[in-house]
Amino acid sequence: MITYAALTATMIFWGLSFVATKVALESIPTFTLVFFRFSLAALIFLLIRQGRRWPSFTRKDHVKMVLLALFEPGLYFIFETIGLQHTSAPKTALIIATIPVVVLVLSALMLGERASGASITGIILSFGGIALLVVGDPQFGWSLKGSLLGDLLIGGAVVSASLYMIFARDLGRTYSSLDITFVQIVYGAVFFCLPFIWELPGLTGSAVTLRSSLAVIYLTVFATVGAFLCYNYALSQVPVSRAAVFVNGIPVVTAIGAWVLLEEKLTGIQAGGGALVLLAVFITNLPARTQT
Repeated sequence: MITYAALTATMIFWGLSFVATKVALESIPTFTLVFFRFSLAALIFLLIRQGRRWPSFTRKDHVKMVLLALFEPGLYFIFETIGLQHTSAPKTALIIATIPVVVLVLSALMLGERASGASITGIILSFGGIALLVVGDPQFGWSLKGSLLGDLLIGGAVVSASLYMIFARDLGRTYSSLDITFVQIVYGAVFFCLPFIWELPGLTGSAVTLRSSLAVIYLTVFATVGAFLCYNYALSQVPVSRAAVFVNGIPVVTAIGAWVLLEEKLTGIQAGGGALVLLAVFITNLPARTQT
């Protein structure tokens, strides 16, 4: 129950992060936002771990840790941010929804984990639910126009997120989620240091609004420290293919959050798609509940 509570919290934290990011970007540049988000999160972890040593990874596991941070948040945020500038949001949502499928394949190849029939069914249903969320958007259009470059970059984000889950699952068998998340966030802050320096000349501190500042606090405390800690813990407890399906619940939370907080429209088709995704998450994880 603790594991599924952690996965649910992650889904909520990351789902609402898109709403918070939209608010924060009103007055803060993209990479400056990400840098402050992970730098402040690293400071929080330093306070939490006060008096404790740096985690003692082996050389091999240290390489895995560097790769973990490189894939998420590093390359994932870069691919997604730049990709969205070249392709449409509906196509992005559909491409991102393939993460559980990629995870399913990689977990079998790299971790030797086999997916159950329920997991495969849940993945298919969740993809269908995401499709309904996209099609049900009042601003959705059937035009497939868009740059191939953007689609490929979003595909890179899918691969990056999938490899993050694989490495986190592997490291979670030996190390605590606290140690993994701490190092991941510190490396994430270092990774975005150069893009932040590049944006620094155009940054005006007085232009940052209170509304954006509060959004940064949410992104730091909940969407970074809380979400990564919860998800890394869950990845150490359940097969990665089950945890990955919760990623497809994120757009559902985002749609509800935007409807409530930003007064964006939520259609009946979107509500049905969201319900289908949640059903898919339940079906995918049903075997684990039955066994317990």
